[in-house]
Amino acid sequence: MRTLSIIIPAYNEERTIQNILNRIKEVKLIANVAKEIIVVNDFSSDDTEGELNKFIAANPDMQISYFKHEKNKGKGAALHTGIAQATGDYVVVQDADLEYDPEEFNILLQPIIDDFADVVYGSRFIGGKPHRILFFWHSIGNKWLTALSNAFSNLNLTDMETCYKMWKRELIQSVKLKEKRFGFEPEVTAKISRIPKVRIYEVGISYYGRTYEEGKKINWKDGFRAIYCILKYNIWSK
Repeated sequence: MRTLSIIIPAYNEERTIQNILNRIKEVKLIANVAKEIIVVNDFSSDDTEGELNKFIAANPDMQISYFKHEKNKGKGAALHTGIAQATGDYVVVQDADLEYDPEEFNILLQPIIDDFADVVYGSRFIGGKPHRILFFWHSIGNKWLTALSNAFSNLNLTDMETCYKMWKRELIQSVKLKEKRFGFEPEVTAKISRIPKVRIYEVGISYYGRTYEEGKKINWKDGFRAIYCILKYNIWSK
């Protein structure tokens, strides 16, 4: 049986961690693909761990592995931990908030199951799925960063910064990743694009974004770091 490893980086998500796990539990994956859930707690200061442990105790039938950092290292570092621990055939990232819908795992899985793709990006900017209307400058920034990344990687992605990325496990585990925070996205895109004969697809997904009051964490400083990482991993550190 094939398995999808679902990596959940969690930092101060006590309000949403059980909700997202319940939604993952309800998803029936295509082609009888099973689910392996890997939660990485990046030194939360709230009761993320307690809420997670309650869920694990109430759902002993689910395959959930839990890891935690002894200090806050960043989302990228949490993803490094999760990727290293994954044992499934495929790997996907799922934020612990409720911005992305796990029901759409199947949209990303389909091109891989059909043996068209090795990597699939879920784009918030294509397709007819629902998109919450939030920040004008964030959308401009995302599109500009994607265009800059594309210029160096020679890809034609519409959403390089998306959380929803799915890879064949052996492929993503073969990539040496360094960025510990939000530089993960441009770094992994640059390095994946250079893998010989890699097949990258993109599918439209929905997006239920959060405001800063609701817990959104990325800010303008992360945008400047993304520019640096695009240049670093496409030019200076090939």
